[in-house]
Order: sequence, then structure tokens, then C-alpha cells
Amino acid sequence: MRASVMPLAVAALFSLPAFAQWTNFKTPGIPRLASGKPNLSAPAPRSADGKPDLTGIWQAGMAGPAGQYGYDYNVAQNLSADALTPWAQTVRQQRVQNFRKDSPLAHCLPVSVPFLNFRGLSRIVQTPGMIVILYESPNSPHRTIFMDGRELPKDPSPTWLGYSVGHWEGDTLVVNSVGFNDEGWLDVGGNPQTESLRLTERVFRPDFGHLQLEVTFDDPKTFTKPFTLRMTKTYTADTEIFEDVCENERDSTHLTGGFKVPPETLATYAGTYELPGREVVITTSSDQLIVKDSANPHDQLFVAQSDTEFLSSVSEVYITFAKDAGGAVTHFTRTGGGKDEKAVRRSSAAER
Repeated sequence: MRASVMPLAVAALFSLPAFAQWTNFKTPGIPRLASGKPNLSAPAPRSADGKPDLTGIWQAGMAGPAGQYGYDYNVAQNLSADALTPWAQTVRQQRVQNFRKDSPLAHCLPVSVPFLNFRGLSRIVQTPGMIVILYESPNSPHRTIFMDGRELPKDPSPTWLGYSVGHWEGDTLVVNSVGFNDEGWLDVGGNPQTESLRLTERVFRPDFGHLQLEVTFDDPKTFTKPFTLRMTKTYTADTEIFEDVCENERDSTHLTGGFKVPPETLATYAGTYELPGREVVITTSSDQLIVKDSANPHDQLFVAQSDTEFLSSVSEVYITFAKDAGGAVTHFTRTGGGKDEKAVRRSSAAER
């Protein structure tokens, strides 16, 4: 995203030398190593009132081990299958089936606080009475966290990013938020946000270069019980966050949902397939295919574009099934990353 925004800003606003001076400006007043790089392990700074100073630009980290997406894609990826309520599971399945054409991202809307917490760059501006967070995200949203002792509103008018108040518990900032609307998505994957959501964020700065973030979700409409996600953010010096303005309504007619394949046809694709050096196992889930491929752990959920072609729910990879003259499935071709791979069928689901 940053790579696409920068050339536009260069062409529209600046000559190249002037823009380079702007973006390469050295962040003043921070600890540095002899090499000139920020000293991330230096002591955490403190504000004039003695509290930890969280001010700076921060890069969100990854969610966990290799093969996982960030929590911005799926906040529930490490939870058990029954962690989502039946209603939430149905909503998410329908959104995937529609290729997420109704997502806030597709319509240039703010998405949600969890999405913003777990993606990209954000700038924290800290004052004694409030903390403001600016995000390098579609339409450049911002949050205000009030630190002046006010209580959360009792009957708030629902908003995309809710209402937030904060206080200090020792050196940890604790932020409580309510008043969310039911139009936001908790993540790109489609887990629903509802008006009953309550978020508790805990932020601790152990040293100069890192923020430890904990986010606790409490929403009985979406989740069967509260849970907490953790992430470490890294201080990012000598850069700026960029304005990101999205206008996608001109393309709205091209946002289409998935194709519904008859269940009996979908079932014929389940089975074990062989690629050079590995096996791929395909099963079905509602209207979609689950593809377990050790070489491509991200591309698991595939949605039909036709009776024989299925598109990954997270990338531009697609698989196309082939049949013999008798209508039996013989193989599929995986297309993506500039290459095609042929996977020969070894057994059906009934034979496994």
C-alpha cells in the first residue's frame, strides 16, 4: 500500500528532491546506536507527568508462527471451532461466499479498531488529557482516547470506532471502549462486529523500541466467551505515515459474490491429490472447499467462480478441476504466482 501511495504523492505534490527530504527527515531526540539506527533497547521515555510516553510511529507485528496471517485478517484464527456463536459463523461464511464484496474495505469505510490495531503503521500522540492515534489505513481514520476522568457513555450513538476512555495502572495504559456499530468487521476475514462489543486494550512500553499490546474482546453475540490477543509493535523512526484516501464506488458494479455449486458436484472434488513431493487433501465446508496444502498454508478456503473453478479467499490463486469422458475428476491445476501446478487425483473422499 505504501509503495503505491508514495509515487502518487511525489507526482502530485512534490519534486523528488523535496519529497525525499520530507520522508527521510531524521526523527529528532531519540536514542541512537553508533550506526545511526534507533536504539530500540534503550529505556522507555517518560512524559512530564512521569507516565510512560507512548508517542511515536509504531509498526504492527505478526500474529504468530509462520503460516498464519495477522490478526487483521482473522482475529479468531487461534481459537477453537466453537469460539464463534452459530450466528457469527453463519455471517462469516456468507461473507466469504460473497468474496467479501460488502466489506468496509471494499467500500472505503473504516473497518474496526481491532483491524487498525493489528495492521500497518499508526502514530500515537500523547497528552495528559487525551491520546490520539492516527492510522495509515483507508481514509486515514483516527481515534481519541480521553484521559480526563470521564466515564464511558451510557447510551452512545453507535460509531465505527466506538468511544474510548483510558487510565494508567502503574506503567500500563488501560483503554476501555464501547459504542461500536454493527457495520464494522473485526477483520478482513469477516468476523462480525456488533453493538454489544466491549474492548479492553492494555499497552505497556518495556523499552524505547517496543509496545506490548493486549486486546480483550467481549461480545456475547459474536463469541461464546471473552478472549485476549497479544502483539508487539515496533517503533519506526525516520518516516511519516501517509494519507490514504480510498474511493471505490466507481467500481462497485464489479464487486460480485461467489457461484453456488450443487452439493453433489462439490462433493466429487473431495479427496487426495498428488503434487511433486507432497499431497493435497481437499474437503468441503458448506459451499466452499478446504484445501490443505503444506506448501501453501494461507490458501485454504476456496470459493467457486464456476462449477469447476475455485478462487482462494485470500489471494489471486485459483484451482481448476478436470474430468474424464465419464465425468470423473482426474486432477486439478493450481494457478498462481506465475506458474501452473498439476495435482493428480489419488483417491476420493469415500476411498480415504
